[in-house]
Amino acid sequence: MTTSPNRIERRVGQRFSYLLPLFIRDSSSSLQGMGFTQDLSSRGVFFFTDLPLMAGMEIEVTLRMPSEITLGEGMPVRCRGRVLRITSPVAAQHAGTGAGAETKIGVAVRLDGYEYLPSDSLPNFSRVSNIESQTEEQRNMDHAAVRS
Repeated sequence: MTTSPNRIERRVGQRFSYLLPLFIRDSSSSLQGMGFTQDLSSRGVFFFTDLPLMAGMEIEVTLRMPSEITLGEGMPVRCRGRVLRITSPVAAQHAGTGAGAETKIGVAVRLDGYEYLPSDSLPNFSRVSNIESQTEEQRNMDHAAVRS
């Protein structure tokens, strides 16, 4: 990723562009729901959701971490992290992040810890797609499936 003169790149780990379903839970309340990732690494994730999250919140995110990040086989993981920033639906639409994203907020989370879960602890929680290897038509179909 290129950086502008006014922005310092802070990412340490390599980001992978995957559309993955995930479960989100606010650690301090009963707020919970679902979303889908845009990209993730071993130290952070950016995802879209309808949940009313705010910067600074501590949350749990549960997903099947792909093998490219675990450096082994893909496995269910519950991650603890802190919301770093929220991108409004209007800003996401103008950034060209894709169909379906314009009705959800974008959430950047720094991951602070992991708990590996038993393989059978998640429903059919397989990877939806690798965004970079898809055609535009496939991406639109995947986004439509996630929204429904």
